Amino acid sequence: MPLYQMVRWHANYNEATADLARPVTEHRVFECVRPLEHPLVALTIRHKTTYRYNRPISLNAHRLMLRPRESRELRLLSARLTVMPDAFVTWAYDVFGNAVSTVTFQRPTDYLTVDSVTDLELDAIAWPVFDVAASAAAYPFSYLPDDRADLGELAIQQYPDPMGRLRLWSEAFVRSRPTDTLSLLKDLSGGITAWVRYQSREDEGTQAPVETLDRGWGSCRDFAVLFVEAARGLGFGARIVSGYLYNPGREAESSTTHAWAEVFVPGAGWITFDPTNRSVGGFNLIPVAVGRGIHQVMPVVGSFNGAADAFQGLWVDVSVTAVR
Repeated sequence: MPLYQMVRWHANYNEATADLARPVTEHRVFECVRPLEHPLVALTIRHKTTYRYNRPISLNAHRLMLRPRESRELRLLSARLTVMPDAFVTWAYDVFGNAVSTVTFQRPTDYLTVDSVTDLELDAIAWPVFDVAASAAAYPFSYLPDDRADLGELAIQQYPDPMGRLRLWSEAFVRSRPTDTLSLLKDLSGGITAWVRYQSREDEGTQAPVETLDRGWGSCRDFAVLFVEAARGLGFGARIVSGYLYNPGREAESSTTHAWAEVFVPGAGWITFDPTNRSVGGFNLIPVAVGRGIHQVMPVVGSFNGAADAFQGLWVDVSVTAVR
């Protein structure tokens, strides 16, 4: 029976005390000049998850998406992953370029502990200037044929909307035709918090966009799905992102995983939108996985063989801390 859907946003690494520093070093190919007013931030992310069972069960293979995505703005220095009981781990990259590990277990167990410590450097500016192509500066615009083909399903709504309610809702943010593309996307992102109240929740699943609008509340993953689907309804290519949020000055507070969105705009490329925090750009975001749908960026997907009532509890501890 599936079990770990409940920890979608409790990102977990899984490996038997593996050190990934060597391959990281081999891929440091980007260098950039940082503005003097924006110093580089060194972060340590600690994420520990523990599952308990009231009797021995057999863990089936688990898929983990937990290694931060490196880029010009994010340099991964080291990643130390430990899983107990002992497990066999293989690594690969999926179609989106996410690092995916597959974990298999050797014997029955009454617990599972996953402990991850990641050191990285984040070098993104708070107020980025996006070099949008002239052909896409005003909405509506058309993607080039190659871009449209490559975006594929990322530009198609994934949730049923037979009455067109979501499309009508998103159309309300189009002030005129033509209108400024970036302003439209910013208004759409900001409009979500004006319409929907944030509420953290640990239950399984993600609300459909129309359901979120009807309820008037949702979690960060509900906000991200609503924004992505609304953007797709307007003709944009968009994708879901999962990872971590760094809150300077609030590091003593309990952290968790986070979800946001990216929209592809010609010239500028993938632009980050965090509707939960009404922000544009990823200066305080640490992406781990991107995908077409929320189910593709779940940190942990797995199951176990055993009695339905064997699951006893789940404990998660997450911290994102600046290195002094």
